[in-house]
Amino acid sequence: MTSPPEPDSGGPPMSVHRVLEHAVEGGLRELERPARGLLLAGLSGGLDVAFGPMLMAVLLTLSAGSPELWRTILAANAYTVGFIFVVLGRSELFTEHTTLASFPVLERRASLRDLGRLWSLVYASNVAGAFASGALGAFILTSLGVARASAIDEMGYDVVAHPWWTILVSAVLAGWLMGLMSWMSRTTRQMIGLMAVVWIVTLTIGLAKLHHCIAGTAEVAMAVVLPSGRVGFGDALHFLLWATLGNAIGGSVFVALVKFGHARIPSRRDAA
Repeated sequence: MTSPPEPDSGGPPMSVHRVLEHAVEGGLRELERPARGLLLAGLSGGLDVAFGPMLMAVLLTLSAGSPELWRTILAANAYTVGFIFVVLGRSELFTEHTTLASFPVLERRASLRDLGRLWSLVYASNVAGAFASGALGAFILTSLGVARASAIDEMGYDVVAHPWWTILVSAVLAGWLMGLMSWMSRTTRQMIGLMAVVWIVTLTIGLAKLHHCIAGTAEVAMAVVLPSGRVGFGDALHFLLWATLGNAIGGSVFVALVKFGHARIPSRRDAA
């Protein structure tokens, strides 16, 4: 998902121009990967990110009857686990590439066709992996008795029980945050710094219950496969459509375009 942090040289923080150069090079590497590699990395990302919702279901079951504040905090921290697995496992997430892969296109070193190829391959494999892993997780966790169907249904219903515009705007904010995570990960030189960035960003998404199209797919899939739940396939498609659109807008417009714009404006010293 992200390049390994550089060794800490003890020097000053990177300039915004240097961060952009790192982002452009990282985006180019991903755009140039063969289709098979992108599909497998995307599938891995979808499978891995589902462990967050699985842990959420377990903790919501164990904390049943506890104050809502503590249940929300526990669930939000569990949500971050799947993203940490993706980052450490060097897998791919569509929501990172709404920002990262856009930079080479803005720099005119890649085409929109290249971007569309990467987005479609990673997105399709992410969704397939997240749905399969979420569905399997719901079956195993309920069979083991460590997660109750009511907790899984609660999770899934919280994701889909909103009008389209709420999901869209919520997903824009989530995509914005994921884009910031992709950008900020280029500024850290240590693994602990990278993990802090991932934790802070995804904890914010989890606490605010913002809509992430891939992690949300795992949550919804867990609820869809329940024999008697409130979430159906129509609800899943409704969520996926608007969450995907919102995530793409948030990452590509509010991060990629804005960061690229201000990084490419020369300072007075450079202009002179």
